[in-house]
Amino acid sequence: MKPLYLILLLTLSACTTAPKLEVRPLPPPPAIEQSAVRYSEIVRPYHIGRYADPNSGTVMHEQHVVYRVEESARWDFHPGNPCGNAFQWPSVVRDPAFVSFPVSDAIVAEVNSQRLATTQIMAQSRVLTGALQQLQTALQTARNNEQATVSLQAAIADIRKRLDAFEVSQGTAPSPSNEPASPLVP
Repeated sequence: MKPLYLILLLTLSACTTAPKLEVRPLPPPPAIEQSAVRYSEIVRPYHIGRYADPNSGTVMHEQHVVYRVEESARWDFHPGNPCGNAFQWPSVVRDPAFVSFPVSDAIVAEVNSQRLATTQIMAQSRVLTGALQQLQTALQTARNNEQATVSLQAAIADIRKRLDAFEVSQGTAPSPSNEPASPLVP
């Protein structure tokens, strides 16, 4: 009977053990082609012939190849669908400058009213420019007339002084002028 207890004890202890959890790592995400996300760097070889070292005249370099990085790697910012997301990009990317806008009656009416307003403003601008040119011409004429008037008044004042001096030298008293004074004479 003892072996029976032993077998029963072993089976009960086997039932009480917790099942082992197996941890499996997730598969890695699918690899993205590098050319769709990033531009690779550009390296160019340059073949150089024999030459003397510029730092030391006693050293000569034999013919060899020099590699130079012309462009470093950089990100590709062009739109596209390299990752295969749920959002599907259009197959042809169009330049927004050449995409026509949706046209409705309200938009057409507004564009037409803006065109009419623009033509009216342009016409008024031409009329205003003509009036401004006439005003500038009249102003220049008025300035020329003012200069001529000032020079004539100076000449008249000089003639009066000379006439008064002549009358004094002749011995006659200067006669008061019966002419009314010009309002432009200072």
